[in-house]
Amino acid sequence: MIKIPVETIIEKISANTDLSPSDVRAKIDTKLKQLSGLISEEGAAHIVANELGVKVLADPGNLKIKDILPGMRNVNIAGKVINVYEIREFNTPNRSGKVGSFLIGDETGSLRIVCWNDKTALMQNLKKEDIVKIEVGYSKESNIGRKEVHLGDKSKLSVNPEGLKVEGVRQFEKADRKKLSELTGNENNVEIMGTVVQVFDPKFFTVDPETGRKVVEKNGTYYLNDKPIEKMGYSYVTNIFVDDGTENIRVVCWKNQTQRLFNVKDEEILANREGSFEDMKNELLGNIVKFVGRTTKNQMFDRIEFVPNLVILNPDPKEELARLEKEKVEVVQKEELVSQEAKETASENVEPKENVENVQETKVAESPTENSQTNNQEIPVSDNVEKTKSIQSTPTENSESETTKEETKKEDSEEEDLMSLDDLEELDDLEEE
Repeated sequence: MIKIPVETIIEKISANTDLSPSDVRAKIDTKLKQLSGLISEEGAAHIVANELGVKVLADPGNLKIKDILPGMRNVNIAGKVINVYEIREFNTPNRSGKVGSFLIGDETGSLRIVCWNDKTALMQNLKKEDIVKIEVGYSKESNIGRKEVHLGDKSKLSVNPEGLKVEGVRQFEKADRKKLSELTGNENNVEIMGTVVQVFDPKFFTVDPETGRKVVEKNGTYYLNDKPIEKMGYSYVTNIFVDDGTENIRVVCWKNQTQRLFNVKDEEILANREGSFEDMKNELLGNIVKFVGRTTKNQMFDRIEFVPNLVILNPDPKEELARLEKEKVEVVQKEELVSQEAKETASENVEPKENVENVQETKVAESPTENSQTNNQEIPVSDNVEKTKSIQSTPTENSESETTKEETKKEDSEEEDLMSLDDLEELDDLEEE
């Protein structure tokens, strides 16, 4: 079922009628009351759109990226390739296969295209800036709330078709830099940087060299699902631990990222499969590395892990210094704003002492004496002066206790919490996405 946000429906109704968004909202609320809660707000919005003759759902053919909604079928879309990601093998109790993806963009946004099994062959020669046309795809929402278009059995992918142009591609959103302690486990397109503190040997597994899919060995014969294969190849994954001073995290580098991590080619890694990787590991230890990718939650070990689609060795020091300076300025500005707000709040809650004394003097001056009430006799000026001096010299009640409280507040100090890293243990598990 295609789920369209109510705000999107309101925007489309307002754009195709003389009604303002508030007018459309009022009509939806009225419809909800008329039907006494029998339908949802989204359902009421659809009814209002139909009554006004507004077509909410666009034709799935030749869509712009912003118009794609999860649940659409027979989607046709064109875009320019922004990035191409690694093709990966997967093997679960229910199914096994191969999956790959790439990112496209147009003037309205960016979108991930997902290819399964045999369809991954269509993206093997893709590169950035290629123009692609997808036909008969279907849209879904990923487990992190991102819309995607998947290629099914009937889907077609054309690369740089004649006469097709995509102009004004919207700039791809830059990855957000986060500290390791800030990661939650559901980030996508996030950047981290830290020191490599532990490196494990690459783990190799057998694959079909023609399809790249994982194979299993039974009685000396290798099988792709139930089909025996004559020749098999190898792929690999490397696990490392990275620390940025706030936390440490396991980083899972698949084939292409392992090559970038060790700065070697595929042939060199495969040639060393039965040998030692100690030299490569020792050379990597202690280096500062930047990663761009996504986080995932390892349910078995109840921990957050990072899966990069880009490994950057030797990050630019000037770029990092500029980032730190910017963060420093932002922190100072935030502290100044908080301090100013605190001062303004304090000044509003404190009443000046001068006003209190004036009130006391006024009350004394206005209080009638027994003589004035009975005889209307004039009190000598000297007596008034003496009384006034006596009142002014009287100390304000509780002034000493208030002063003591203020001094106590100034003497409060903050404690620093010192945290130590847990010992890192080598884990022999091989986890795939």
